[in-house]
Amino acid sequence: MREAFSRCLVQAAKANARLMLLTGDHGYALFDDFRKECGSQYLNAGVAEQNMVGVAAGLAKVGFYPVVYGLSSFVPIRVLEQIKMDLCYEGLSALLIGDGAGVVYSYLGASHQSTEDIAALRSLPNVSIYSPADATEMQWCFSDAIDSRRTCYLRMGKADLGRVHLHEAVSPAPLATPVRVLGEARDEIAFIATGAMVKTAMILAQRWQGVSVWSVPRLKPLNPDEIDRCIAASRKIVTFEEHSIHGGLGAIVAERLAACDAARGATLFSAGIDNRFSELCGSYDYLMDRHGLSAEKLQTRLRAFLGDEDRSI
Repeated sequence: MREAFSRCLVQAAKANARLMLLTGDHGYALFDDFRKECGSQYLNAGVAEQNMVGVAAGLAKVGFYPVVYGLSSFVPIRVLEQIKMDLCYEGLSALLIGDGAGVVYSYLGASHQSTEDIAALRSLPNVSIYSPADATEMQWCFSDAIDSRRTCYLRMGKADLGRVHLHEAVSPAPLATPVRVLGEARDEIAFIATGAMVKTAMILAQRWQGVSVWSVPRLKPLNPDEIDRCIAASRKIVTFEEHSIHGGLGAIVAERLAACDAARGATLFSAGIDNRFSELCGSYDYLMDRHGLSAEKLQTRLRAFLGDEDRSI
C-alpha cells in the first residue's frame, strides 16, 4: 500500500507542478522516487509539525496544493488546532497523510501510536477522512481526495497485510463506500471494517455462515443511504477498526442505526480498542492481541455475540 501511495503521489506531482509535498522530517525512503523526479516540489519542514501545517495553509492560499506527511500521532493529533483553524476554517484544499495509524509503531509506545485520529477529526467541519485497506483502495482514496479540492485526511495503517481486492476493481466516481468484498448484500450478518482490519474481517467471515464483509475506505463524508444498503438485511452487525471504540467506525454505524429503520432489530458489536493506552511495548501482532484485535481473540469474542454458528475447527 505504501508503494501505491508513493506511485500516486509522484503521478499527481508530475501532472500538477503546483503540488507541494511537506514532511516533518519523516518518510525518507518512502519519498526517494518523489525527490528524484519532483525534487523542486519537496520541502522538509523539520520537527515542527504545527508550523508545517501553517506553511501548508499559506501555500494553499496562493494556489499550491500541499500534501502534508507525518506520523498519525503527529498529523493530525499534534497539529489538530492548526488543521481546524488554518485549513478547515479557511476552507482550503490540502491532503494530510497520517502514517502508522493505530498501533503500527508498537515498539515506540503510546506517544507514537494513534488510536483516536478519526474521532478527533470527525467533528471538524470541512474535512474528509479516508482509511484505505490495500493498494487498490489507496488509489481510490488518493484520487478522490485530490479531486475533492477540500481538506482531506488519509489514514495509513499496517500496510503489508496483502490485498483485499484481488482484482483491480474499478471504483465509481465519486467514491462509493462501503464496498462489499465478500458475501451477499442479503446476508444476515454484516462485518463492516476499515483500514487494516478489513483483512481480519475477511478471515473471520469464513468461520460463520451467511456473512457479508464490507470495507469502508472513506469514513467522511459518508452517505447514510450507503450504510443502509449494507445493513438492511442484517440481524447482527460487527464493526472492525484499529481505532478507539469511541468516535470511529463503530460509532458511525451506531449513530446510523439509531437514526433510521434500515436495520430495525439489528444488534451491533464494535470491535476496536477499548478506552486505554498500550501499557506494554512489543511487536505489532503482540499489541493487537493485547487489545483483543487478533483473529484468535476476536473469534472468541464473536462466538458470544454471533452464537454457535462458528464452524471453525
